[in-house]
Order: sequence, then structure tokens, then C-alpha cells
Amino acid sequence: MSDSRQQNAGVLCIVPTMKVGRAADGQVSLTRKFLEGMAQYAQRWNGPVRVIAREGGDDGLDVVSVRPEELPFDLRVMDFDHPAMVEQFRDVDVVLGALHHDQLPLADRCIERDVPVVLIAEQSVRTRWQITCAETSNALLRLRRGWWNRGLEKRFRALLPRIAGVQCNGTPTFDDYQSINRHPLLFFDSRVTGSMLVDESTLKLRTDELLAGGPLRLVFSGRLVAIKGVDHLPAVAEHLRKLGVKFTLDICGGGNLHGPLAAEIQRRGLNDFVKLRGVLDFETELLPWVGRNADLFVCCHRQGDPSCTYLETMSCGVPIAGYDNEAFAGLVAHCKVGWPTPMDDPAALAQKIAQLDRDRPQLAGSARASLKFAAGQTFESTMRKRVEHLAHCARGMG
Repeated sequence: MSDSRQQNAGVLCIVPTMKVGRAADGQVSLTRKFLEGMAQYAQRWNGPVRVIAREGGDDGLDVVSVRPEELPFDLRVMDFDHPAMVEQFRDVDVVLGALHHDQLPLADRCIERDVPVVLIAEQSVRTRWQITCAETSNALLRLRRGWWNRGLEKRFRALLPRIAGVQCNGTPTFDDYQSINRHPLLFFDSRVTGSMLVDESTLKLRTDELLAGGPLRLVFSGRLVAIKGVDHLPAVAEHLRKLGVKFTLDICGGGNLHGPLAAEIQRRGLNDFVKLRGVLDFETELLPWVGRNADLFVCCHRQGDPSCTYLETMSCGVPIAGYDNEAFAGLVAHCKVGWPTPMDDPAALAQKIAQLDRDRPQLAGSARASLKFAAGQTFESTMRKRVEHLAHCARGMG
């Protein structure tokens, strides 16, 4: 595949769903992950990169403040409904936005002016419904939101044939949309660069320890919130104890369920097996710790959003067992590594973990297979593929 930088390219305009905070001293607040991604676009796109974003706050854990003039791209913060918004696309060769209700009018305006549009699709209609159910306790409100989601999906499907391309983060949206757009692309989001992959000596040491027969080392990392299913982890641990599995479970992350989770661990008498490790720095603490100390990731995600967790865990050479949401089940079908179990069934997940504990050579082999797949989906290689796709769509190649 040719390098997109070898092709002549004009302005790439990126319209994120993320909002940008602005301070009185002129600095702007952006997430570190977003900045790293934009730096890759600026490096790989053979032309100017422009970012147009709404003003607002961001509650991400990795927000940093920077001066706009120091960024490797042209940042413009403005109201999408302002009449001047359309003028921002006059000199643009391709727009990268999101398949999101806020951006539908924007996509229409670009199409009317023959500006190629590529949209990122992350949540299927099923996943959006799962999120609604997890976050909405009022039955009537849940029903109203469900009808709104179905109507939104009709609008998405009407738009997709009209845009130049769609970039699908994970298999659920790719499976849904690949047949109704000219240029679909499947990718798996990850923050892991090639240099951050677990090294061979660490993986060998860890798998040797696994095969030696000590307690099975389980891990979860992520936000401690309901849609990530963390409230099911104590039940999984209790079932494992009843099954006679010798194990430890380390839970890394923060969120509004930290307190209730600690209380439930205490109530079930699991303190000797289950530890809350708090929020660890992703690159310097979390990845090295997981790569050295975890045999299996326990994933109780209740919805199929394209979580970075999957690829980032596999980049540590750690396989995953978890609920069969459509993102995880689709990933396993694609890469043939991992073990989906029935949704909302901690006992079934514990049974699968117990089975794997009895077949440690299979676990060790899956550790290497996980790493091999993740090594082909690093941050750099994924960004290269996505930029090449944008260049392809900008040239209107069929």
C-alpha cells in the first residue's frame, strides 16, 4: 500500500465531537489522546491540517492545557451553527467528522458543496440502546430515547451512501455499514505504539510463571462505571472462590462505583483475593504492570462500544474473557483469540475462567496470539491506514 505522504493533498479538516476548553490566558484544554492523534495526522497528511471544534469542557482523565500557536495544526474553536462555519470548508479537500447527530447538518452542507466527507462510526444502534438502558432508570424516558435512536439510525443510513467514506471503529458498525458506503474501512482503536508492546523476555517470564501453577492472576482496567460492568466483578470472584480456583483479581481505574465496589468486596469477604489499585498512568504504570503481572483480563462490559481496552490489553500479551457484547464478540470472531460468555452471567464467566485455569497451556498460547494480533494494530499502523483511506476518499477513487 502506498504512503499517503507520497500523494499531493490539500487541507484535511477534522471536526471532532470532543469540545475544547478555553482559558482567559489564551490556552486551550485538550485530551492528551486527542493531541497524539492530531500529531499523527499532521505528520502523515501531505498538506495542512485544520481542526474545527466546539467550545466546552472535557472531563477526561488526561486533559492538558496548551497554546494554540504551538500546535502542529490550525485549531479553530467556534459554534457549528454560526453562518461563518460553512466558510471554513471552502479550501478543504476532505472533511473527517463523526457519525453523530450533532454533525448531520454539517455533513449535508459539505455534500452540497461537493466537499468529500468521511465519518467515523463507533456505536451501532444496538450499542446505543444498551447505553441508554444502562444510564436511564425511568422506563418512559428509556422508551422515548429508544424511539429517538431508531429514528437517528434511519438518518444515518440515508446519509452513508452520500458520503465519500466511513471509518468503522470495530466490527459492529463495519458489519452494519460496509454494504451501504462506497469506501468502508475497519480499524481497531488503540493508544499503544510499537515501542509500548510487551517485550519477549517479560512475556516469557510471565507465561513461565503461569505454567508453574501459581494463583491465576486476573485483571480489570478501565472506568469504574456501570456500563463497564465493574459491579459484576465481585460476583465473578465469589463464584471463582466457590469453584476452588486459586486466583487474584486486581482492578485498576477510577469512577463513581469505586466506593460501592470496595464495600461489596468487603461484604463478600474478598479482600484477600481482590484489590483496588486506583488510577495508574497508562504508559508508565498500567501497561508495564499488566504486561508483567496479568494472565487473563476479565471484561464485564455490558455494551458493545469500541473500547480501546481490548487492543491495549492484547498489546500486553494478555488474552480476554468477558461478556459477549457485540464489540468483543466481533473482535474474537475477527482475530480468533479470546472467550466470549453470556451477557450478565457472572457464574458463566467464572466457569469459563475456571476451565482456562485447568488448561494453562491454552492460556499461554493465547497470550502470544493476542500480542501477535495487537502488534499488527498499533497506533502508528492504524493511523497510517486511516490517513491513506482519507487520501483515497479525497481523490474520489472508486
